[in-house]
Amino acid sequence: MSFANLGLSDPIFRAVKEKGYSTPSPIQAEAIPAVLSGRDLLAAAQTGTGKTAGFTLPMLEILNRAPAAKARQARALVLTPTRELAAQVADSVSAYGKYLALRSAVVFGGVKINPQIATLKQGVDILVATPGRLLDLHQQGAVAFDQLEMLVLDEADRMLDMGFIHDIRKILKLLPAKRQNLLFSATFSNDIRALAKSVVTDALEVSVAPPNSTAASVEQWISPVDKKRKAELLIRLTMDNDWQQVLVFSRTKHGANRLAKQLDAAGIRAAAIHGNKSQGARTKALADFKRGAVRVLVATDIAARGLDIDQLPQVVNFDLPNVPEDYVHRIGRTGRAGANGQAVSLVSADEIKQLSDIEKLIKKRLPRRVMDDFEPDHQLPESAKPSAPANKPSGRSAKPGSSPASKRGRASRQNAARPAQGQKSASAKGQERGNNRSGGANANRSGGAGQKPGGAGQRSGGGRSRRRPVN
Repeated sequence: MSFANLGLSDPIFRAVKEKGYSTPSPIQAEAIPAVLSGRDLLAAAQTGTGKTAGFTLPMLEILNRAPAAKARQARALVLTPTRELAAQVADSVSAYGKYLALRSAVVFGGVKINPQIATLKQGVDILVATPGRLLDLHQQGAVAFDQLEMLVLDEADRMLDMGFIHDIRKILKLLPAKRQNLLFSATFSNDIRALAKSVVTDALEVSVAPPNSTAASVEQWISPVDKKRKAELLIRLTMDNDWQQVLVFSRTKHGANRLAKQLDAAGIRAAAIHGNKSQGARTKALADFKRGAVRVLVATDIAARGLDIDQLPQVVNFDLPNVPEDYVHRIGRTGRAGANGQAVSLVSADEIKQLSDIEKLIKKRLPRRVMDDFEPDHQLPESAKPSAPANKPSGRSAKPGSSPASKRGRASRQNAARPAQGQKSASAKGQERGNNRSGGANANRSGGAGQKPGGAGQRSGGGRSRRRPVN
């Protein structure tokens, strides 16, 4: 199958071809015809398989058939959990809609709100937003939804992880009952199904890969090492293997800052991105990483959502995540679109539970490689043998939401700060959420840098806090 067979109009097909793509990914081949037919959709696919283009392309096609948005109105709303992901989706809309007379805007925190208000005053066909900022704008009368035709929840699992469930429910009450709903998620947890039950109607459920699976093109292995020597081992691996572009995951913001400084001190140019960094600092760090000025980018899970880096060769888990699904999201940064990638995890003895949970989730045991001169004093215990994967059908029609809500994802709203390299054991808890409460709007009338149909990667849990998460 090619994009030419999916029912897309010539202007959109032309933009896709200019990006160098002729064959849709499996999720795109399933999702695009369903969306064009007017169906609600509940779609799951591995990170990096094209979820963003899976809803962007048919959304552009549908909106191009009807009159433009009126003042302060939005015809399609895409909700994302982080600023980076919002910007990436907006780039995709601009790239694939470059030959259409549609207006789009992206609103998120980190800059002033007044430019957003000015942009929305004209009305936009497609609005990409983070939940908190969208509510702020609505409360100020900057945007209304009388004309809304389509709602997209992108990375819905991460939105629940970050505690956005209350904001999502508030937003749903503002929208017209008659609309098309698309829910895209990297995983289908019970919490996601419970949310979907309140959003979609008679939805087509599409899953093109086994739940929580990892791409076959990614080589995965772990290196047992004492916690206090993790930074030293990362420096050794980077230099000995001549790694030139490495995305490293840290569990905490403080740990990310400290590791970036240690790498810099060793002569390896590094930068850290996390929720405490300003939008300008995050944007600069990512741009430097993409162009090669920064060799190692150290990120927390939430800050890394939405990072789209072509041909990223290396991902390193400096700390294993507390929520095993985040491991799948992390290593999905590499090995995209069939390219080869490598995911290395530096694992200390006190992370055996996280390791066992990950291996149980992905249903395979990760090979271990002990590096010379880094044999751990505290041996990493053997993990339990994972169960065999079950074969499940894909592309089935279902009414989601029948399963009871799970409590799994709530743990991910807290980044339990384990003692980092060079520290004695002391536990602390930090919360990593998108600090996106004030500003950033970019309006586009078809045009701008885009992304490949691989789209965003890159989020379950229902937030219990009464305080609205900042985004």
